[in-house]
Amino acid sequence: MSEQTPPEGTGQERRVVVVGAGMAGVQTAVALREQGFTGPVTLIGAEPHQPYDRPPLSKAVLLGTAEGSAFDVDFDSLDIDLRLGCEAFGVRPADHELDTAAGPVPYDVLVLATGAEPVRLPGTDETPGVHLLRTLDDAERLRPVLARQHDVVVVGAGWIGAEFATAAREAGCAVTVVEAADRPLAGALPAEVAAPMTAWYADAGVSLRTGVRVAAVEPGAVVLDDGSRLPSGAVVVGIGAHPATGWLAGSGIALGAHGDVLADDRLRTSAEDVYAVGDCTSFPSARYAERLLVHHWDNALQGPRTVAADILGEEAAPYDPVPYFWSEQFGRFVQYAGHHVAADRTVWRGDPADPAWTVCWLREDRLVALLAVGRPRDLAQGKRLIEAARRMDAEALTDPALPLKQAVAE
Repeated sequence: MSEQTPPEGTGQERRVVVVGAGMAGVQTAVALREQGFTGPVTLIGAEPHQPYDRPPLSKAVLLGTAEGSAFDVDFDSLDIDLRLGCEAFGVRPADHELDTAAGPVPYDVLVLATGAEPVRLPGTDETPGVHLLRTLDDAERLRPVLARQHDVVVVGAGWIGAEFATAAREAGCAVTVVEAADRPLAGALPAEVAAPMTAWYADAGVSLRTGVRVAAVEPGAVVLDDGSRLPSGAVVVGIGAHPATGWLAGSGIALGAHGDVLADDRLRTSAEDVYAVGDCTSFPSARYAERLLVHHWDNALQGPRTVAADILGEEAAPYDPVPYFWSEQFGRFVQYAGHHVAADRTVWRGDPADPAWTVCWLREDRLVALLAVGRPRDLAQGKRLIEAARRMDAEALTDPALPLKQAVAE
Protein backbone atom coordinates (compact mmCIF):
# COMPACT_ATOMS: atom_id res chain seq x y z
CA MET A 1 0.00 0.00 0.00
CA SER A 2 1.15 3.55 -0.62
CA GLU A 3 2.66 5.79 2.01
CA GLN A 4 0.29 8.54 3.15
CA THR A 5 2.56 10.72 5.32
CA PRO A 6 1.36 14.35 5.42
CA PRO A 7 3.83 16.80 3.91
CA GLU A 8 5.83 18.61 6.58
CA GLY A 9 4.22 21.89 7.61
CA THR A 10 1.15 21.50 5.40
CA GLY A 11 -0.84 18.78 7.19
CA GLN A 12 -3.48 21.13 8.59
CA GLU A 13 -4.01 22.94 5.28
CA ARG A 14 -4.78 19.86 3.21
CA ARG A 15 -8.30 19.43 1.82
CA VAL A 16 -9.92 16.22 3.02
CA VAL A 17 -12.86 14.94 1.00
CA VAL A 18 -14.96 12.08 2.37
CA VAL A 19 -17.25 10.34 -0.10
CA GLY A 20 -20.15 8.54 1.57
CA ALA A 21 -22.33 10.10 4.29
CA GLY A 22 -23.24 7.02 6.29
CA MET A 23 -21.81 6.09 9.67
CA ALA A 24 -18.24 5.61 8.41
CA GLY A 25 -18.15 8.85 6.44
CA VAL A 26 -19.76 10.98 9.15
CA GLN A 27 -17.54 9.53 11.86
CA THR A 28 -14.43 10.17 9.74
CA ALA A 29 -15.32 13.85 9.38
CA VAL A 30 -16.14 14.14 13.08
CA ALA A 31 -12.99 12.25 14.15
CA LEU A 32 -10.83 14.63 12.14
CA ARG A 33 -12.25 17.58 14.06
CA GLU A 34 -12.11 15.77 17.40
CA GLN A 35 -8.44 14.95 16.84
CA GLY A 36 -7.60 18.54 15.99
CA PHE A 37 -7.61 18.75 12.21
CA THR A 38 -8.35 22.35 11.19
CA GLY A 39 -8.16 22.12 7.40
CA PRO A 40 -11.12 21.97 5.00
CA VAL A 41 -13.33 18.87 5.34
CA THR A 42 -15.97 18.06 2.72
CA LEU A 43 -18.50 15.27 3.23
CA ILE A 44 -20.31 14.09 0.09
CA GLY A 45 -23.44 11.93 0.18
CA ALA A 46 -25.47 10.49 -2.68
CA GLU A 47 -28.78 10.59 -0.79
CA PRO A 48 -30.65 13.88 -0.30
CA HIS A 49 -31.44 13.13 3.35
CA GLN A 50 -29.57 14.45 6.35
CA PRO A 51 -27.01 11.72 7.22
CA TYR A 52 -28.66 8.99 9.28
CA ASP A 53 -28.00 5.80 11.20
CA ARG A 54 -29.12 2.54 9.57
CA PRO A 55 -29.96 0.10 12.41
CA PRO A 56 -33.25 1.87 13.32
CA LEU A 57 -34.49 1.41 9.74
CA SER A 58 -35.41 -2.23 10.40
CA LYS A 59 -37.00 -1.37 13.73
CA ALA A 60 -38.36 2.01 14.86
CA VAL A 61 -38.45 3.74 11.46
CA LEU A 62 -40.02 0.74 9.74
CA LEU A 63 -42.74 0.43 12.39
CA GLY A 64 -43.46 4.14 12.42
CA THR A 65 -42.37 4.70 16.02
CA ALA A 66 -39.67 7.09 14.76
CA GLU A 67 -39.70 9.41 11.78
CA GLY A 68 -36.00 9.11 11.08
CA SER A 69 -32.61 8.38 12.54
CA ALA A 70 -30.52 11.41 11.62
CA PHE A 71 -27.15 11.67 13.34
CA ASP A 72 -26.98 14.26 16.10
CA VAL A 73 -24.10 16.13 14.48
CA ASP A 74 -23.92 19.89 13.95
CA PHE A 75 -21.97 19.95 10.70
CA ASP A 76 -21.97 23.74 10.54
CA SER A 77 -20.41 24.18 13.98
CA LEU A 78 -17.76 21.62 13.05
CA ASP A 79 -17.08 23.51 9.82
CA ILE A 80 -17.79 20.43 7.72
CA ASP A 81 -18.93 21.20 4.18
CA LEU A 82 -21.87 18.81 3.76
CA ARG A 83 -22.93 18.16 0.18
CA LEU A 84 -25.99 15.94 -0.15
CA GLY A 85 -27.73 14.50 -3.21
CA CYS A 86 -24.35 14.42 -4.92
CA GLU A 87 -23.33 11.05 -6.35
CA ALA A 88 -19.69 10.21 -6.99
CA PHE A 89 -19.02 8.25 -10.18
CA GLY A 90 -15.25 8.23 -10.50
CA VAL A 91 -11.93 9.17 -8.99
CA ARG A 92 -8.69 10.14 -10.68
CA PRO A 93 -5.91 9.61 -8.15
CA ALA A 94 -3.19 11.03 -10.42
CA ASP A 95 -5.10 14.31 -10.62
CA HIS A 96 -6.33 14.18 -7.00
CA GLU A 97 -9.88 14.75 -8.21
CA LEU A 98 -13.20 13.10 -7.42
CA ASP A 99 -15.76 13.10 -10.22
CA THR A 100 -19.33 13.79 -9.04
CA ALA A 101 -22.69 14.63 -10.55
CA ALA A 102 -22.03 18.26 -9.58
CA GLY A 103 -18.62 18.32 -11.23
CA PRO A 104 -15.05 17.47 -10.21
CA VAL A 105 -14.05 17.94 -6.58
CA PRO A 106 -10.32 18.41 -5.93
CA TYR A 107 -8.79 16.81 -2.85
CA ASP A 108 -5.48 16.46 -1.09
CA VAL A 109 -6.74 13.46 0.88
CA LEU A 110 -9.71 11.30 -0.14
CA VAL A 111 -11.58 8.92 2.15
CA LEU A 112 -13.78 6.26 0.54
CA ALA A 113 -16.78 5.46 2.76
CA THR A 114 -19.45 4.43 0.28
CA GLY A 115 -20.56 1.38 2.27
CA ALA A 116 -22.31 -1.62 0.80
CA GLU A 117 -25.30 -2.13 -1.43
CA PRO A 118 -27.84 -4.95 -1.24
CA VAL A 119 -27.74 -7.90 -3.58
CA ARG A 120 -30.85 -7.84 -5.75
CA LEU A 121 -33.06 -10.80 -6.61
CA PRO A 122 -32.31 -11.54 -10.28
CA GLY A 123 -35.02 -10.49 -12.69
CA THR A 124 -36.99 -8.36 -10.22
CA ASP A 125 -35.51 -4.89 -10.69
CA GLU A 126 -38.70 -3.56 -12.27
CA THR A 127 -41.16 -5.88 -10.54
CA PRO A 128 -43.81 -4.05 -8.50
CA GLY A 129 -44.02 -5.01 -4.86
CA VAL A 130 -40.39 -6.17 -4.53
CA HIS A 131 -38.49 -4.24 -1.87
CA LEU A 132 -35.01 -3.90 -0.41
CA LEU A 133 -34.27 -2.56 3.06
CA ARG A 134 -31.07 -0.55 3.03
CA THR A 135 -31.96 3.14 2.85
CA LEU A 136 -34.34 5.53 4.55
CA ASP A 137 -36.40 5.64 1.34
CA ASP A 138 -36.64 1.83 1.41
CA ALA A 139 -37.99 1.94 4.95
CA GLU A 140 -40.48 4.67 4.07
CA ARG A 141 -41.80 2.61 1.15
CA LEU A 142 -42.23 -0.43 3.40
CA ARG A 143 -44.02 1.33 6.26
CA PRO A 144 -47.44 1.37 4.54
CA VAL A 145 -46.96 -2.28 3.53
CA LEU A 146 -46.74 -3.23 7.20
CA ALA A 147 -49.49 -0.82 8.20
CA ARG A 148 -51.89 -2.52 5.78
CA GLN A 149 -50.86 -5.94 7.15
CA HIS A 150 -50.08 -7.47 3.77
CA ASP A 151 -48.97 -11.07 3.37
CA VAL A 152 -45.20 -10.70 3.18
CA VAL A 153 -42.59 -13.03 1.72
CA VAL A 154 -39.03 -12.41 2.90
CA VAL A 155 -36.28 -13.83 0.70
CA GLY A 156 -33.27 -14.70 2.83
CA ALA A 157 -33.03 -15.88 6.44
CA GLY A 158 -29.95 -13.86 7.31
CA TRP A 159 -29.69 -11.06 9.86
CA ILE A 160 -31.70 -8.49 7.92
CA GLY A 161 -34.34 -11.04 6.87
CA ALA A 162 -34.89 -12.10 10.49
CA GLU A 163 -35.08 -8.49 11.68
CA PHE A 164 -37.59 -7.54 9.01
CA ALA A 165 -39.67 -10.66 9.68
CA THR A 166 -39.70 -9.68 13.36
CA ALA A 167 -40.98 -6.18 12.54
CA ALA A 168 -43.56 -7.50 10.08
CA ARG A 169 -44.98 -9.93 12.65
CA GLU A 170 -45.10 -7.15 15.22
CA ALA A 171 -47.13 -5.14 12.71
CA GLY A 172 -49.56 -8.05 12.30
CA CYS A 173 -48.50 -9.32 8.89
CA ALA A 174 -48.51 -12.96 7.84
CA VAL A 175 -44.85 -13.69 7.08
CA THR A 176 -43.11 -16.45 5.15
CA VAL A 177 -39.31 -16.51 4.97
CA VAL A 178 -37.71 -18.36 2.04
CA GLU A 179 -34.10 -19.50 2.39
CA ALA A 180 -32.07 -21.34 -0.26
CA ALA A 181 -29.84 -22.99 2.37
CA ASP A 182 -30.99 -25.65 4.79
CA ARG A 183 -31.05 -23.31 7.81
CA PRO A 184 -31.07 -19.65 8.84
CA LEU A 185 -27.80 -17.73 8.87
CA ALA A 186 -26.08 -20.42 6.83
CA GLY A 187 -23.46 -18.00 5.56
CA ALA A 188 -22.71 -16.55 8.98
CA LEU A 189 -22.74 -19.36 11.55
CA PRO A 190 -21.91 -23.08 11.71
CA ALA A 191 -24.83 -25.47 11.32
CA GLU A 192 -24.88 -26.58 14.95
CA VAL A 193 -25.14 -22.97 16.14
CA ALA A 194 -27.69 -21.77 13.58
CA ALA A 195 -29.92 -24.85 13.88
CA PRO A 196 -31.50 -23.88 17.23
CA MET A 197 -32.57 -20.56 15.71
CA THR A 198 -34.94 -22.33 13.34
CA ALA A 199 -37.43 -22.74 16.17
CA TRP A 200 -37.50 -18.99 16.74
CA TYR A 201 -39.40 -18.50 13.49
CA ALA A 202 -42.20 -20.90 14.40
CA ASP A 203 -42.41 -19.48 17.91
CA ALA A 204 -43.00 -16.04 16.39
CA GLY A 205 -45.62 -17.33 13.96
CA VAL A 206 -43.35 -17.04 10.93
CA SER A 207 -43.34 -19.77 8.29
CA LEU A 208 -39.76 -20.68 7.39
CA ARG A 209 -39.16 -22.50 4.09
CA THR A 210 -35.57 -23.72 3.72
CA GLY A 211 -33.86 -25.47 0.81
CA VAL A 212 -35.95 -23.64 -1.80
CA ARG A 213 -35.37 -20.71 -4.13
CA VAL A 214 -37.60 -18.12 -5.72
CA ALA A 215 -38.36 -19.06 -9.32
CA ALA A 216 -40.59 -16.08 -10.12
CA VAL A 217 -42.48 -13.18 -8.58
CA GLU A 218 -45.97 -12.72 -9.97
CA PRO A 219 -48.75 -10.28 -9.04
CA GLY A 220 -49.94 -11.42 -5.63
CA ALA A 221 -47.68 -14.49 -5.41
CA VAL A 222 -44.16 -15.82 -5.18
CA VAL A 223 -43.43 -19.03 -7.08
CA LEU A 224 -40.75 -21.30 -5.64
CA ASP A 225 -38.54 -23.70 -7.54
CA ASP A 226 -40.43 -26.67 -6.05
CA GLY A 227 -43.59 -25.42 -7.77
CA SER A 228 -45.33 -24.10 -4.67
CA ARG A 229 -46.96 -20.66 -4.67
CA LEU A 230 -46.91 -18.29 -1.71
CA PRO A 231 -49.51 -15.50 -1.43
CA SER A 232 -47.72 -12.19 -1.30
CA GLY A 233 -48.70 -8.56 -1.08
CA ALA A 234 -45.03 -7.64 -0.84
CA VAL A 235 -41.63 -9.29 -1.24
CA VAL A 236 -38.64 -8.13 0.80
CA VAL A 237 -35.22 -9.24 -0.40
CA GLY A 238 -32.44 -9.76 2.15
CA ILE A 239 -29.89 -12.00 0.47
CA GLY A 240 -26.73 -10.13 1.34
CA ALA A 241 -24.74 -7.06 0.38
CA HIS A 242 -21.52 -6.28 -1.43
CA PRO A 243 -19.18 -3.28 -1.29
CA ALA A 244 -20.49 -0.26 -3.18
CA THR A 245 -17.34 0.16 -5.24
CA GLY A 246 -18.44 -0.30 -8.84
CA TRP A 247 -17.95 3.42 -9.36
CA LEU A 248 -14.20 2.97 -8.79
CA ALA A 249 -13.75 1.05 -12.06
CA GLY A 250 -10.80 2.46 -13.99
CA SER A 251 -9.42 4.36 -11.01
CA GLY A 252 -6.52 1.97 -10.46
CA ILE A 253 -7.47 1.58 -6.79
CA ALA A 254 -6.92 -2.08 -5.92
CA LEU A 255 -10.06 -4.11 -5.19
CA GLY A 256 -10.44 -7.59 -3.73
CA ALA A 257 -12.39 -10.59 -4.98
CA HIS A 258 -15.60 -9.31 -3.41
CA GLY A 259 -15.24 -5.80 -4.77
CA ASP A 260 -13.78 -4.59 -1.49
CA VAL A 261 -11.20 -1.82 -1.45
CA LEU A 262 -7.93 -3.40 -0.33
CA ALA A 263 -6.60 -1.32 2.56
CA ASP A 264 -3.59 -1.79 4.82
CA ASP A 265 -3.56 -1.80 8.61
CA ARG A 266 -3.91 2.01 8.66
CA LEU A 267 -6.79 1.81 6.17
CA ARG A 268 -4.67 3.29 3.38
CA THR A 269 -5.46 2.09 -0.15
CA SER A 270 -3.13 1.35 -3.05
CA ALA A 271 -3.55 4.93 -4.30
CA GLU A 272 -1.56 7.78 -2.79
CA ASP A 273 -3.57 9.95 -0.36
CA VAL A 274 -6.66 7.70 -0.57
CA TYR A 275 -8.09 5.87 2.45
CA ALA A 276 -11.07 3.53 2.75
CA VAL A 277 -13.24 2.78 5.77
CA GLY A 278 -16.39 0.86 6.72
CA ASP A 279 -18.37 -1.65 4.67
CA CYS A 280 -16.59 -0.92 1.39
CA THR A 281 -13.14 -2.00 2.53
CA SER A 282 -11.20 -4.97 3.84
CA PHE A 283 -8.14 -4.84 6.07
CA PRO A 284 -5.47 -7.30 7.24
CA SER A 285 -6.00 -8.66 10.76
CA ALA A 286 -2.91 -9.82 12.63
CA ARG A 287 -5.19 -11.25 15.33
CA TYR A 288 -6.93 -13.58 12.88
CA ALA A 289 -4.12 -13.89 10.32
CA GLU A 290 -6.37 -13.06 7.39
CA ARG A 291 -7.98 -10.14 5.60
CA LEU A 292 -11.38 -9.21 7.03
CA LEU A 293 -14.36 -7.67 5.24
CA VAL A 294 -16.75 -6.57 7.98
CA HIS A 295 -20.23 -5.30 7.10
CA HIS A 296 -21.27 -4.11 10.53
CA TRP A 297 -22.00 -0.88 12.33
CA ASP A 298 -19.18 -1.11 14.87
CA ASN A 299 -16.54 -1.36 12.14
CA ALA A 300 -17.91 1.82 10.58
CA LEU A 301 -17.67 3.50 13.98
CA GLN A 302 -14.14 2.37 14.91
CA GLY A 303 -12.23 2.65 11.62
CA PRO A 304 -12.58 6.43 11.21
CA ARG A 305 -10.45 7.07 14.30
CA THR A 306 -7.55 5.23 12.69
CA VAL A 307 -8.03 7.13 9.42
CA ALA A 308 -8.14 10.51 11.17
CA ALA A 309 -5.03 9.74 13.21
CA ASP A 310 -3.08 8.67 10.12
CA ILE A 311 -4.16 11.76 8.17
CA LEU A 312 -2.87 13.87 11.06
CA GLY A 313 0.41 11.97 11.03
CA GLU A 314 -0.05 10.64 14.53
CA GLU A 315 1.42 7.36 15.75
CA ALA A 316 -1.50 4.97 16.08
CA ALA A 317 -1.89 1.26 16.62
CA PRO A 318 -2.68 -0.82 13.51
CA TYR A 319 -6.38 -1.17 12.83
CA ASP A 320 -7.21 -4.65 14.10
CA PRO A 321 -10.54 -4.57 15.94
CA VAL A 322 -12.47 -7.48 17.38
CA PRO A 323 -15.47 -7.48 15.00
CA TYR A 324 -18.76 -6.93 16.82
CA PHE A 325 -22.41 -6.77 15.87
CA TRP A 326 -25.83 -7.30 17.33
CA SER A 327 -29.30 -8.20 16.09
CA GLU A 328 -32.73 -7.95 17.67
CA GLN A 329 -34.98 -10.71 16.35
CA PHE A 330 -38.02 -12.62 17.56
CA GLY A 331 -37.77 -11.14 21.05
CA ARG A 332 -34.10 -12.03 21.44
CA PHE A 333 -31.00 -9.87 21.69
CA VAL A 334 -28.22 -11.61 19.75
CA GLN A 335 -24.62 -10.38 19.95
CA TYR A 336 -21.49 -11.64 18.26
CA ALA A 337 -17.84 -10.70 18.78
CA GLY A 338 -14.73 -12.00 17.06
CA HIS A 339 -14.18 -14.27 14.07
CA HIS A 340 -14.80 -17.97 14.53
CA VAL A 341 -13.66 -19.41 11.19
CA ALA A 342 -10.23 -20.62 12.37
CA ALA A 343 -11.45 -21.96 15.73
CA ASP A 344 -10.58 -25.53 16.68
CA ARG A 345 -13.08 -25.99 19.51
CA THR A 346 -16.66 -24.97 20.28
CA VAL A 347 -17.92 -24.63 23.85
CA TRP A 348 -21.58 -24.14 24.82
CA ARG A 349 -22.69 -22.15 27.85
CA GLY A 350 -26.31 -23.05 28.51
CA ASP A 351 -28.98 -24.88 26.57
CA PRO A 352 -29.92 -23.36 23.18
CA ALA A 353 -33.52 -24.37 23.87
CA ASP A 354 -33.54 -21.82 26.70
CA PRO A 355 -34.07 -18.07 26.27
CA ALA A 356 -30.41 -17.26 27.06
CA TRP A 357 -27.22 -19.07 26.03
CA THR A 358 -23.74 -18.47 24.66
CA VAL A 359 -21.41 -20.26 22.27
CA CYS A 360 -17.65 -19.74 22.60
CA TRP A 361 -15.05 -20.56 19.96
CA LEU A 362 -11.49 -21.34 20.98
CA ARG A 363 -8.25 -21.69 19.06
CA GLU A 364 -5.38 -23.26 21.01
CA ASP A 365 -7.43 -22.58 24.15
CA ARG A 366 -7.66 -18.85 23.42
CA LEU A 367 -11.09 -17.28 23.00
CA VAL A 368 -11.43 -16.02 19.41
CA ALA A 369 -15.20 -15.48 19.09
CA LEU A 370 -18.50 -15.84 20.88
CA LEU A 371 -22.22 -15.58 20.15
CA ALA A 372 -24.38 -14.50 23.08
CA VAL A 373 -28.17 -14.78 23.07
CA GLY A 374 -29.68 -12.79 25.90
CA ARG A 375 -26.38 -12.77 27.81
CA PRO A 376 -24.87 -9.29 27.31
CA ARG A 377 -22.44 -9.74 30.21
CA ASP A 378 -20.88 -12.72 28.42
CA LEU A 379 -20.43 -10.57 25.36
CA ALA A 380 -18.87 -7.64 27.20
CA GLN A 381 -16.42 -9.82 29.12
CA GLY A 382 -15.73 -12.07 26.15
CA LYS A 383 -14.81 -9.20 23.86
CA ARG A 384 -12.19 -8.02 26.34
CA LEU A 385 -10.84 -11.57 26.70
CA ILE A 386 -10.52 -11.87 22.91
CA GLU A 387 -8.66 -8.55 22.76
CA ALA A 388 -6.30 -9.76 25.50
CA ALA A 389 -5.81 -13.19 23.83
CA ARG A 390 -6.37 -14.91 27.16
CA ARG A 391 -6.21 -18.68 27.48
CA MET A 392 -9.46 -20.19 28.78
CA ASP A 393 -10.40 -23.17 30.90
CA ALA A 394 -12.78 -24.94 28.51
CA GLU A 395 -14.40 -26.96 31.29
CA ALA A 396 -15.10 -23.85 33.37
CA LEU A 397 -16.52 -22.12 30.29
CA THR A 398 -19.36 -24.65 30.13
CA ASP A 399 -20.83 -23.35 33.41
CA PRO A 400 -23.23 -20.55 32.44
CA ALA A 401 -23.45 -19.42 36.08
CA LEU A 402 -19.72 -18.66 36.14
CA PRO A 403 -18.76 -15.20 34.84
CA LEU A 404 -16.75 -15.57 31.68
CA LYS A 405 -13.80 -13.66 33.10
CA GLN A 406 -13.54 -16.25 35.87
CA ALA A 407 -13.02 -19.04 33.31
CA VAL A 408 -9.54 -17.79 32.43
CA ALA A 409 -6.93 -20.53 32.68
CA GLU A 410 -4.36 -20.15 35.46
